[in-house]
Amino acid sequence: MNFSLEITMKTDLSVLPKLKDVYITMLPGNDYREVATKAKELVESGYNPIPHFPARSIKNLNQLKDYVTMCKDFGVKQALVIGGSAEPIGDYHCSLQILETGLFKGMKIGIAGHPDGSPDISESELKKAMKDKAPFADYIVTQWLLDHELISKFISKQSLPVHVGITGPLKISSLLKFASIVGAKNSLNFLKSNATKAVDLFKPRDPNELIENLKLSTNNFHIYTFGGLKETNKWLEENNYA
Repeated sequence: MNFSLEITMKTDLSVLPKLKDVYITMLPGNDYREVATKAKELVESGYNPIPHFPARSIKNLNQLKDYVTMCKDFGVKQALVIGGSAEPIGDYHCSLQILETGLFKGMKIGIAGHPDGSPDISESELKKAMKDKAPFADYIVTQWLLDHELISKFISKQSLPVHVGITGPLKISSLLKFASIVGAKNSLNFLKSNATKAVDLFKPRDPNELIENLKLSTNNFHIYTFGGLKETNKWLEENNYA
């Protein structure tokens, strides 16, 4: 079983679990140079950093070149190329545009998958985007999900390996909040239908059942901690995943 972890610019690297692959988010307002520097720190600490390249948060080709060059110079070998959630601040409105520049040559490239749909793009547009981006990519990382049947169906339709997004152990009440924020409608409905009692909302839910149901479809899982890094570390250790 292979696990990767997603962190933010505020994450303390000294408390990271013993996982090799660490993704670095570049949120709206983050400076790409600081993200690249965070990646350098991870390289120096023995990790394989995978910085996000959100197209809509990159101003122009010169800025993209600078960001990619910095990362490569720092020893970064892998990148996650996404559209991003913000309104475009410059020339790019989708990830395909920056993939087509050819600047990522020599790097292992991940692209985003949305089995649960996206509030920012229609289902037909999502399917077309996946088809268009596939030739530039090595694998897909999905949004976090809970319904294993939905994920299995998505995986069966892809030409690339799929790394399934999961959460670390979180209360269902917290999961409901995050599902609402990201517009994960199917996960939201799944949670509501499985929270049979009010007390269930405050019980930590771990991803073991989901992983078990997907073991025939994928060996790769990407963890979103949503601030629960301590709980995630404990869960990884208890299950001998790290």
